[in-house]
Amino acid sequence: MEIKKIAVLGAGAVGSYIIWGLSQRDDIELGVVAEGERAERLKQNGIKINDVVYRPKVWPPQEAHGADMLVVALKYGSLPNALESIKTVVGENTIVMSLMNGVDSEEIISSAIDASHIMYSVIKVASHQEDGGYRFGPVTTIGIIFGELYAPFESERVKAVEMLFEGTEIHYRHTDFIREEMWSKFRLNVCNNLPQAVLGAGVGCYRDSEHMKAISDGLRRELEAIAAAKGIDISKADTSSSKGSLVPPTARYSTLQDLDAGRHTEIDMFSGALIRMGKELGIATPYNEYTYHIIKALEEKNDGLFDYEENDELLTRSL
Repeated sequence: MEIKKIAVLGAGAVGSYIIWGLSQRDDIELGVVAEGERAERLKQNGIKINDVVYRPKVWPPQEAHGADMLVVALKYGSLPNALESIKTVVGENTIVMSLMNGVDSEEIISSAIDASHIMYSVIKVASHQEDGGYRFGPVTTIGIIFGELYAPFESERVKAVEMLFEGTEIHYRHTDFIREEMWSKFRLNVCNNLPQAVLGAGVGCYRDSEHMKAISDGLRRELEAIAAAKGIDISKADTSSSKGSLVPPTARYSTLQDLDAGRHTEIDMFSGALIRMGKELGIATPYNEYTYHIIKALEEKNDGLFDYEENDELLTRSL
């Protein structure tokens, strides 16, 4: 089994890592799935990654049909509208690797295609937008972790993915505990990504404030209780996943980056998903409920909902 034609759906911060890495191979076909104005923009401008402009092929979904691998690297809110494109791209033998944050994108994708196509995976890359492009540290990036949900874990598909990445600068490894690895990253996102977004400060806040640590710990307890109820032992991934990329205390993770830029966040994929799972399992999630609503309110603030004028209708106030 060989992977020779690779389609990337979503050429942003995550997709740029794949495009950067696989562009080093001249024996494969690499293309970005896009239509309309976005496709024309990609054809004209390419994708700037670490100060280099890359020009992968740009395919409409029909042209990408039957790709050996489809990498889904979308923002969470874009996934429902992309399901038809995913269905169009996937052929009989297509491997689908979702590198989206969270733990339920595979479930959503499986509503459009057969779940047997999915290779479960997670990516750890500190990529951010800068000067009209994307930037990350190739050496310090942990990279892509992938694997089969069930034995045999050393499958032909796993070997094919390893062969695809071999000889590139992409960092990768396969694991027998992919679900635990996914939840380990999910925990990192919920506990470190979200509280700093509310505060609007760099990640040094967790080191320097006992109050920020208390909030992070509260989110962590709720997540771990839900994982345990689902039979997921995150400790199986702790040894390999506890080492993260070095970041300065000023670093701003994706949720805060979205709020800084006036964009809507992926809070539905983080606390929103945990609230839903908590209700299904009868587990209270007060820390996540507060975090969910405050970040939603910050999105509303960015949307201008609270831009009141002096002559707005007066409200009755009681103190």
